[in-house]
Amino acid sequence: MENEMLKTHPAVFAVGNEYQIMVCVKNPCLMWVQVGDEKYFDESNGILRSNVTTHRMCVPMEELDSAKEYTICWRKMLDRKPYFPESEEEVRLTYSFRPAAGERTVMYHISDAHNLVDAPVTAARHFEAKYGKMDLLVLNGDIPNHSGTVENFDNIYEIVSRLTAGEIPTVFSRGNHDLRGFYAETIAEYTPNWNGKTYYTVQIGNIWAVVLDCGEDKADECDAYGHTMCCHALRKRQAKWLKEVAAEKSFEDSSVRHRIVICHKPFSVAESAERFNIEQDIYGEWCRILKEEIHPDLMISGHFHSQFVTFPGDERDNYLGHPCPIAVGSVPRHPKPEEGITAYHAAAGFIFEKGKIAYIPVDSEGTFFPQTAFER
Repeated sequence: MENEMLKTHPAVFAVGNEYQIMVCVKNPCLMWVQVGDEKYFDESNGILRSNVTTHRMCVPMEELDSAKEYTICWRKMLDRKPYFPESEEEVRLTYSFRPAAGERTVMYHISDAHNLVDAPVTAARHFEAKYGKMDLLVLNGDIPNHSGTVENFDNIYEIVSRLTAGEIPTVFSRGNHDLRGFYAETIAEYTPNWNGKTYYTVQIGNIWAVVLDCGEDKADECDAYGHTMCCHALRKRQAKWLKEVAAEKSFEDSSVRHRIVICHKPFSVAESAERFNIEQDIYGEWCRILKEEIHPDLMISGHFHSQFVTFPGDERDNYLGHPCPIAVGSVPRHPKPEEGITAYHAAAGFIFEKGKIAYIPVDSEGTFFPQTAFER
């Protein structure tokens, strides 16, 4: 996208009961979104923000779903002096928006891109060419390779921009690699979250989702983390919060046709190395609440750099007890030109229809792998 101010098209992230419209910019500016006659500002307690590289404007879902368009507005900041600050004239750019609606929803899921952009986008394009334009994009962790540089976060927005053009919703979840590096502690400034939390529920069309965050994949005390992690507390908070979600029963709304779990790490699947099989009590509690009280149709994950489906009671369900079927889809390969190896990514599309969900794995070379259907 060529624009003097915007790096990419906006990303319309679905979080809770709102859309967080997030925009990466090249220069300091004041920014807001207009939907109908209402303006939604990127502000801090009444002060328009300009000293940021990523703007966030929160719009109620029902407002944008109804309007089906929004206008990004900005003023380039010239001199933010204490008195009579100077900025350029207002610039406006309007985008169409297509909310997920109807019985059929086409979703594409990307996990473990690890800074790859072209290959994940190419795989998604192969899926769309065969099954139609997507209604929803899910980025499920480890999209950047790590949070060691701010520039890595640009890969999130480049993928969203190229696949959605700012016109459909995206759901974002954090992966374990996202917790690594100098900017990991401020990742919430660059990505969607619910009041600072990286776990939340959201409903897009007739799909209700609970987004969970396992944090890192090894114990907090692991030497690799150098005393920088406290994910045990994060997981305990989510166990308590999941009980509250179960009690609220928003997933039982008459408009809900599908219930899914979105989580980077499929926490009920054991790994081959014991150092990764942590928090069995807490993850076991997550599984129990989901299975006995929320009854999800499907968990969608990445992390394993593999593509597989596992059902309750099968050979992979020998650890904590799957709360539901689990579909894993993510295989990255970084290029090694000296060895003749090109970039590659395999992921999966999902089609939600009345009474069933189809899992359709595909790769950047246009190869489609065996599908799985999940009946509700």
